[in-house]
Amino acid sequence: MKRKLLHDLSANSLQLIITQLCALAIFYVLSVSFSKNDFGEINWSLSVLLISFTILSFGIDQIVIKKIAEGIDPGLVVSIYTSHVLVSGILFYTLLLLFHFIFPGFNVTLLLLLGLGKLLLFFSSPFKQLAIGLERFRILFYMSVFSAIIKSALLLFFFLYGTITLALVVIIFISGDTIEFLVSLAITKRLLKIPVLVKFKKTFYVQVIRESVPQAGVVVFTSAIARFDWIFLGIFATNIAVAEYSFAYKVFEMASLPLLIVAPVIIPMFTKAFQAFSNRTRKQIEENLVKLIRLELIISCLTILVLNILWVPVINFITRGKYGFSDRYIIFFLSLSIPLLYLNNLFWTISFANGKYKEIFKIFLITFLITISLDIILIPILQGIGAAVAYMLAILTQFIFFIKQTAKLVNIKRASMSIFICPLASLSSGILATQLPGDTLSTLVIAIVFFICLLIISKQIIIKDFFILKRATGF
Repeated sequence: MKRKLLHDLSANSLQLIITQLCALAIFYVLSVSFSKNDFGEINWSLSVLLISFTILSFGIDQIVIKKIAEGIDPGLVVSIYTSHVLVSGILFYTLLLLFHFIFPGFNVTLLLLLGLGKLLLFFSSPFKQLAIGLERFRILFYMSVFSAIIKSALLLFFFLYGTITLALVVIIFISGDTIEFLVSLAITKRLLKIPVLVKFKKTFYVQVIRESVPQAGVVVFTSAIARFDWIFLGIFATNIAVAEYSFAYKVFEMASLPLLIVAPVIIPMFTKAFQAFSNRTRKQIEENLVKLIRLELIISCLTILVLNILWVPVINFITRGKYGFSDRYIIFFLSLSIPLLYLNNLFWTISFANGKYKEIFKIFLITFLITISLDIILIPILQGIGAAVAYMLAILTQFIFFIKQTAKLVNIKRASMSIFICPLASLSSGILATQLPGDTLSTLVIAIVFFICLLIISKQIIIKDFFILKRATGF
């Protein structure tokens, strides 16, 4: 379908832009309304819940997308995943309740209350994976935006015209998550017209579980890599360190928004491309892949440049000096991971579409072990900066293994120079611009202009590449 990818990207882009802007508004309101100690406790609880429910998915969410893209009955696939999330989610929350009553000395009240909303959000995940697998990204948009809009609107209202308390935050979070679950359920039944049935077919479930075992390990390791540093900071450092690191990390996530837009769209696209893979299509796939790598590197390296130049003056201003200068080194080391994240996601998608689950598992296992080891060593010494350095080094290691794995499947040698040139151009532009006199705006403009000039001279920006990608994607 001509322009289908454009429509998918547009719907997914709009959904992610709205949800991420709402998330940023929520994060900002909480960061300036509460002390660093309370803000750190909120983020610590949310990170524990995020890791827990991600692990409980057991990697089936990605398998669901792949199965539906391969043409397997969507009703059967979603019923299996629905059964899984209901049983595992209820069991987890029951254990959380038991822990609360058996060990009253541990204050997990906030974790328990926020967990109720996240449990309902977990129950809505099969419906969202169904929409992605069917490539109905406009439907996914409807499923995902209501909760974010309601949460951010209510918090902004009370921030401007009332008083924000911890109890109010809990009520708003649970209400928003409940609405998202109900909306997703209604949309699945009425718009997708797929009955929501809890059917347990043992043979098919065992097949899905077997296929998802390597992916389950990847899910565990991915969530650990993304959030264990928050948890370790709460254990080995202080809630204040958690607050500063989590603030920088949230902006770092926002800076990776283009990656979040593209990632779910290319999974079914690559799956179908490699299903029809032959010597005739191999050259075309590799040619388009090199262009895509170059484009992603340009976007991600430009993001590094802008983020680091604007960080201190902008964040200091909007948080009244609470954040910004204190976590400038944290955001610097985190931002170095952005190009690696783009490439790792692309290489993971290629391996995933080719069914290389065991290889993916091994790569994430190594990354996980490096992350944990470096967190234990660096966090007690450097706190938030140590966590950022550990994360960056772990993602770099993951990149090295992924590029070796991808090279076995497709030829990406022609993209190797771009992997070095684009980050070097970004770093050089930033150093040069900051050495010249001028205000923040002039520094930013000079840096961007110099960066673009370096990319043109080094032939990283080639106009005809964009026309090739246009033909390949159907834009």
